[in-house]
Amino acid sequence: MIEYSTFRALLGATAFIAAPLAAQDFDVSSQIGPDPVLPEPDPPFIAGMKIAEVIGWQDGETPQVPEGLTVSTYATDLVNPRTVYTLPNGDVLVVQARGSSGDSVTRPKDLIRGWIMSIAHGGSDGPEKDSNLITLLRDSDRDGTVDERHDLLAGLNSPFGVVWYQNTLYVAATDAILAYPYQLGQNEIAEEPTILTPLPGGPINHHWTKDLVLSPEGAHLFVSVGSNSNIAENGMEAEKQRAAIWEVNRETGAYRVFAEGLRNPNGLTFHPDTGVLWTVVNERDELGPNLVPDYMTSVQDGAFYGWPWSYYGQHVDERVYPPRPDMVEKAIPPDYALSSHVAPLGLAFSNGSALPEPYANGAFIGEHGSWNRDNFNGYHVVFVPFEDGRPSGIAQAVVTGFLDGDQARGRPVGVAIDGTGALLVADDAGNTVWRIAAADGSVTDQPVGTDEHARNEADLEPAAPDGEGSDNALPDGTSELPGASGSDSEGSDPQ
Repeated sequence: MIEYSTFRALLGATAFIAAPLAAQDFDVSSQIGPDPVLPEPDPPFIAGMKIAEVIGWQDGETPQVPEGLTVSTYATDLVNPRTVYTLPNGDVLVVQARGSSGDSVTRPKDLIRGWIMSIAHGGSDGPEKDSNLITLLRDSDRDGTVDERHDLLAGLNSPFGVVWYQNTLYVAATDAILAYPYQLGQNEIAEEPTILTPLPGGPINHHWTKDLVLSPEGAHLFVSVGSNSNIAENGMEAEKQRAAIWEVNRETGAYRVFAEGLRNPNGLTFHPDTGVLWTVVNERDELGPNLVPDYMTSVQDGAFYGWPWSYYGQHVDERVYPPRPDMVEKAIPPDYALSSHVAPLGLAFSNGSALPEPYANGAFIGEHGSWNRDNFNGYHVVFVPFEDGRPSGIAQAVVTGFLDGDQARGRPVGVAIDGTGALLVADDAGNTVWRIAAADGSVTDQPVGTDEHARNEADLEPAAPDGEGSDNALPDGTSELPGASGSDSEGSDPQ
């Protein structure tokens, strides 16, 4: 095993070699919003890397928030908390997970990717604590402090997404959506799950996170399935039905590809007013430090968003072979850029929360932070204001302080509104869930669950039957990524 100090020195040398090739004076804020600046591709001979060593939080340390908000510790001593999810009774589920080991080694860069993941998540030479579990946090008196803590499930296969509906808890592990009988208020789950539908999980499993959300009418689950590579260097056969969002029938498990060309979508969320699906997406690497901007977008049924042949609409990625001008022509641009390599993984709308007016209508996004550029980008939670269901202003950093020079106290991932109307932030490197509330102590009148919109299903139009709405739907309700032919290139990013 290579010593950490030696590894840091090697990485420093790599960054030094790549630094002269990078545009050090680029204004990253020019890539935030609906019309980002896209410089010319500048693939480095040796990709730049700058990795923040995780040092954790000392006693009394917290992130910083603006005036009008207050931050406190909600739960500590977790192990890689990724997702926070509020049940209708106000209980909060925290999904803790490590990625699976099923990734390919096709380039020298892949050999050090495991070390990068370990360092980026606070890995050490000591024994690893158990992760891959779901923990319930209960704030019985709604005072913002957890009164009870129970581990509901353990030994899962890299879980990420979770949904509760009609006495069933759905868990998106890396290889399947599992369904567990669960009534609100239970402190344990003893019954074995049923498999609702398998998910692509190996033997290569490059992007392992599978996020999950309930449709507004309650009949479907939507699940994100990231690509198996940076730009299809493992061949298109390994990308079948990946880089996509699936729609899954909640009762039968039948599924179809709802939208595709999304390299690594996460943070699936329906806008509470419009019922439109939104996601945040990690875009491709190794076109330079300022390409390609990660983004937030509404998701159109049957749409194609470009990966791997193009980015941000119809900007062709010349590295992908063979070219597919027919697919590039179909590609639509996303709605809102977040800047390059910020690694967004969590998305939550603030509508109906108890947060003060500047944050009452918009989207919170957990930006996990960069490692593959010469200057850090991300490492905070941003807020994008919305109006009439659309972004209406520039993203502003709201929860900061995760990064301290070249060291990281933590890294934000999932975000959610808790049972009191405050914002929760899962910090997978700091092994903490943070609570950000109104400084005046405001709370909602009653708990509102993450998928509470689905409880009013009788007032909504029924969804289209499975298999409709996609040009690529097959008779069995499934779909196949178009143009599944071979391709050679490179890329990777941490989760």
